[in-house]
Amino acid sequence: MADPIRDELSVQSKRAVLVSVVLPDDPGGDADPLEELKGLVKTAEVQVVGQLIQKRQDVDPTLCIGRGKLDDLRDLLEQTGAELVIFDNNLSPAQGRNLENELGKMIVDRSEIILDIFATHARTHESRLQVELAQLLYFRPRLKRMWTHLSRESGSGQNKGTGEKQLETDKRLIDQRIVELKRKLEVVEQHRTRMVAQRRNQMQVSLVGYTNAGKSTLMNALTGAGVFAADQLFATLDTRTRSWRLPHWGDVLLSDTVGFIRNLPHHLVASFRSTLEEARHADVLLHVVDASHPQAEDHIRTVMDVLRQIDVKVEHTLLVLNKADAVQDRSLIDVLRANHPDAISVSAKTGLGLDRLARYVADKLSNGYIDAEVESGVGNGRLYAYLNAHAEVHNTEYADSRVIYHCRIPRRFYGGLKDSDDTHVTVVDQGGNGQEH
Repeated sequence: MADPIRDELSVQSKRAVLVSVVLPDDPGGDADPLEELKGLVKTAEVQVVGQLIQKRQDVDPTLCIGRGKLDDLRDLLEQTGAELVIFDNNLSPAQGRNLENELGKMIVDRSEIILDIFATHARTHESRLQVELAQLLYFRPRLKRMWTHLSRESGSGQNKGTGEKQLETDKRLIDQRIVELKRKLEVVEQHRTRMVAQRRNQMQVSLVGYTNAGKSTLMNALTGAGVFAADQLFATLDTRTRSWRLPHWGDVLLSDTVGFIRNLPHHLVASFRSTLEEARHADVLLHVVDASHPQAEDHIRTVMDVLRQIDVKVEHTLLVLNKADAVQDRSLIDVLRANHPDAISVSAKTGLGLDRLARYVADKLSNGYIDAEVESGVGNGRLYAYLNAHAEVHNTEYADSRVIYHCRIPRRFYGGLKDSDDTHVTVVDQGGNGQEH
């Protein structure tokens, strides 16, 4: 069962022709429609020997491309000797099967090449489980085309051919493995949820953004974490968390997450929900954008769409215009800043703007805190434990059987201070005046 799937995913070192069917509502304008796919296949270590682009009002339901372009593609394959055709579009199982029958070549679509890259870059046990699940969910409805050579060996009467028997066996084994993987990932997700919950007494900041926007480089610049960073798509798949010291504030937790991309395979979005748990619970999201990219605005929209799909609250998001040093046309960054006036321009590579970014995050986090004086009986161990877990206590005063804690506490934990009748809370504002509760 597994062998044909591994063969189907083995695209490295193959010669490929790239194909894109461009529709009227596709983003990009005058940009090369195959630019992003070229980056993907480069990351997948595929040799590009030709390309074909067709503009259509809609995709052909049978072949994706039109019959005339199919003949052009057949000629191009013969001229280049390519073994592989990679579509920038997502193909239905029937379209993939029909194209393979027509061309006699291995057909790969956009989702498949992304899955191949994820399979190559997955390092941790969790990411390997997630990628394998996404692969199986993607390939199950496409198994039929893998066994076309066996389906011709049909049996007689009511006997099933070799291909049909193998197909049924494969589907049964895949279904069993999908159930097993989902069960394992539930355990991993429960563990991650507990781990994130244990960090709730610390402020959390998460980096999100389009793939290759420079998130890992930015994390290294801010924390000295030594996270792997490369000029390739999906260089980082696993969430990494490091301590980041903010000036006049203290330490916060900074997490680097997997990058997004347009038309991210829907099975991958579902599989990586637990990986993005930190982003879903972050106090501040730093949305990192490659400001030097001509399609930066499209990248911003793609990331925001995916964040909403996985139920990430985007209200506390700061747009970080990275790679400011690489911007050749200043009008690009001027337009971005006009559209997003609160954005901060930085260069993770040169350090430009990083101090300002740190100050902004510290200010943003301060808005989520309350400075308070909490008075209670000295024997109130429950209050002491609560403050120790969730607040920063600056000073403690004792008077007879009473104690006053001068503290700073996140707003989300403030309500817990009112649970005891013996507790009296005074909120202190920036001017030093107080308001009793």
